[in-house]
Parts: sequence; structure tokens; C-alpha cells
Amino acid sequence: QVQSRCPSLPSPAAAPVELSLYYESLCPACRDFLVSKLFPTWLLLPEEMLNITLVPYGNAQERNISGKLDFQCQHGPEECLGNMMEACLMHEAQNFSTYFAVIFCLESGSSVTKNLQACLQIYAPEVDSGRISACVQGDTGVALMHHNAQVTEALDPPHQYVPWITINGKHTDELQAQAEASLLGLVCHLYQGEKPEICGSSKAPKLLSGCRR
Repeated sequence: QVQSRCPSLPSPAAAPVELSLYYESLCPACRDFLVSKLFPTWLLLPEEMLNITLVPYGNAQERNISGKLDFQCQHGPEECLGNMMEACLMHEAQNFSTYFAVIFCLESGSSVTKNLQACLQIYAPEVDSGRISACVQGDTGVALMHHNAQVTEALDPPHQYVPWITINGKHTDELQAQAEASLLGLVCHLYQGEKPEICGSSKAPKLLSGCRR
């Protein structure tokens, strides 16, 4: 009677596709990928299909000056501020759905660094902007950026540009190209569980070229 009972047993849930995005807050190609590809794909798919990790740092440089850590960013001090604000936002908000919506708002708006209050009011009124400011101005923000620096520098292969995308812990030119051309199609293809109707969607157009080191 084993065979007759097997179909009634719950099948184990498939693991989500793990996507990590290594980016810079002011890099045009990073902003375009996050706003027009990553966020819409995340909205369209069931929560259990896609697990996203955001690492704002990119092509920045970390230096130790007289015992204090200092960061230099590809698009200047404004970008360093944007990177740290988003890192502090993630630290304070904790919940991915909350902080991803705010980061989408920041990256899609006119100014990444000046719209925090407005984006929080719309997407996460429960998050205290004062705590984020304190994080940015204090040791926590520096520690978060140091962590992002270490994670980024530990990439294998080393990143050559941003946005730099890893899928299930791996980066290849082919995976990067597929993610940029049709992220929805790639996640649907890789997910081992039951696929939703949206997975019948068509491919999206190519992205802007990235910000090289």
C-alpha cells in the first residue's frame, strides 16, 4: 500500500534561486538593472522562488588612514554616501521586502542620497530615518562598508565591473548575460520547483554596459 499513499505526502519545497547583486549606488547600469530587471522580477515571482542579497560597494577602495577606515568610490563621495545609506537601511530595516522597496525608490528617483525621507514615508514609515542617519555618521556604517568591501574583494572570480551578478554562488559571463537579457526567464529556468504561470514570459531587452573598474 506504500505506492498508493506516496502521492498524498507533501513534496519537499525546492530551494530558491540565490542571486547576489554587487553594485554601486550611482552606477547607471547598476541602477538600471536593479530598477528595471531585479525589482520587477522579484515582484512577479512567488517569494520562495528567488532569494536576493544586495551588496552596495562595487569598485570602491578601502584604505586604512591612521587606524581609521576610509572609502573612495568610483562616482565620488556622493556614491560612498549612497552605498552607506543603503547598507545602513538594510541593517536597520532587517526585513528584505521593506528595505528593497525603499532602495528601489532611491535608485529610481532623481537623487539616491536626498530622497531617503520621502522613500521611507511611502514604503517603510515604520523605519526611523534618525537611526539610519546615526548609522551613517557613526561606527556602524563604517563597519557595514568594511564588511561589504571584504565580501566584494573575496569574489571568485574577482569582479571586473558592476553590476556583478552571482547566481547560486557562481559567476560566469553566460549567467551575467542571461540575467541582464531576461532575469525572469533565467530564474524560471533554474528553479527546480513548481513554476508559476508568469514563467511563460518573453525575453527582455539588453541592458546598459556596466561600470568597469
